[in-house]
Amino acid sequence: MFNQKIVDSFENKETPFYYYDLSLLKSTLTACAEAANRYNYHVHFALKANFNDKVLAAIKAQGFGADCVSGGEVKKAVETGFTPQQVVFAGVGKSDREINYALDQNIFAFNVESIQELEVINELAAAKGKTAKVAVRINPNVDAHTHHYITTGLDENKFGINSWDLPAVVEMLKKSKNLSFLGIHFHVGSQILDMNVFKSLCVKVNEMQAWFEERGMPVKVLNVGGGLGVDYQQPDENPIPDFEAYFKIFADFLTVKPHQEVHFELGRALVAQCSSLVSKVLYIKNGIKKNFAVLDAGMTELMRPALYQAYHKIENISKLKVGSQKLEDADSSTLNFQPSTILYDVVGPICESSDCFGKDVAMPETKRGDLIALRTAGAYGEVMASAYNLRPDIRHVFSED
Repeated sequence: MFNQKIVDSFENKETPFYYYDLSLLKSTLTACAEAANRYNYHVHFALKANFNDKVLAAIKAQGFGADCVSGGEVKKAVETGFTPQQVVFAGVGKSDREINYALDQNIFAFNVESIQELEVINELAAAKGKTAKVAVRINPNVDAHTHHYITTGLDENKFGINSWDLPAVVEMLKKSKNLSFLGIHFHVGSQILDMNVFKSLCVKVNEMQAWFEERGMPVKVLNVGGGLGVDYQQPDENPIPDFEAYFKIFADFLTVKPHQEVHFELGRALVAQCSSLVSKVLYIKNGIKKNFAVLDAGMTELMRPALYQAYHKIENISKLKVGSQKLEDADSSTLNFQPSTILYDVVGPICESSDCFGKDVAMPETKRGDLIALRTAGAYGEVMASAYNLRPDIRHVFSED
C-alpha cells in the first residue's frame, strides 16, 4: 500500500488520519462482484463496517445494496443514493422511530430478530396502512470459531430467533395482515477464515427453509449474512479475500430453488484492506524492561485493539527502504524494512492503560516525528472513533488526493 511517493505526500498532512487506497477498494469490489455474479448472488454492504462517503459511493457504483443495523444507517444509505429496494434493516433492538422511518422509505426488508419485534412492526405498519416485508433471522447455533465478541450465531448470543420459538413465529406471520414473509436470514459471526463454518451454515439453512415450506410458508430469499475474514497478518500479500472460494461454498452446499434469491451481507471483506490509520510518533520512552512509542492516535481513532485485543500490522513507514533500489522507484510489493529492529509497545495518548495498539512490536529504531501505519483498518476503524478525552474528529486522506 505504501511507497516513498505516498509517504512523501503525507509530509504536510496533520495526523492522525485514515489513508484510503481507492484503487484497492475498487479492485476488491470488482473481484467480489465478478465472483457473486457467476451465481446470480445479491450482495449488500454492511454499513456498520464503514460509512465514509467516498467508500459508500464506490460501493453503490458497483451496484451493491446496503445492510443496515440502525435507523441512522438506513438514513445514511438512502441519503447516499442506495435505492430503498437495495436496503435491508437488521438489528436486535430497532426502536419505533427507526422502524417508522424505514417503513416510510419502503425498504426491501426488515430482518426480524424476535416475536415481539414482529408484533411491533405489524402494528406500526398497520397504522400507516402499509405492508412490511420481513425476513426472519434465525439463530442457527453454528460456532464461527472467532472472537467471542463477534460470534453471533450461538444459542448464548442475543441475536436472532431460536429454533424452539419458530412455531410461534409462523403463527404470528400467518395472522399478521400487515407483514409479508419474504425469507429467512442468518449471520453466524465475523472474521471467519475457516470455510467449514459456511458449510455448516448451509446445512442449517437447507433444514430451515424446508421446515418453513412444509408449514405453508414459501421462502423467496435466503439471506446467509456475511462474515468472510481478511488477512490482518500479511495485508500486502493478501489484499483481496478469496471471494471465488467463498461463494463456491454456497453454490456447492446450499439448496437453491428456481424461485429463490440468495443474499449476502459483506462488510469487512470489502473494505478492511483499503485503509490504514496513519499516526505520528510523539515520544519515545526507553526503559529497562520496555520501550514505548507514543503515537498521536489512540483508541479513540482505532478501538479494535482495546476492545477485542485485535491485531493490526504496525509499520514505521518513515523507515521504508528497498535495498539497493531507490525508494522513489519502488512499488509497495517490493518494500521492506531495515533489518536491525527494536521492540516497542506502541501506545496512544489516551488516559487509559488499554490504549495500546501492540506490545513488543519489532520496528526499526523509531524517533519522534516518524510516521506509523496501522494496517487493515478500513473496517470497524473510522466508524468506531469517539470523542473520548475530547479528541477531534478523525481526518481522511484519499489516494486520489
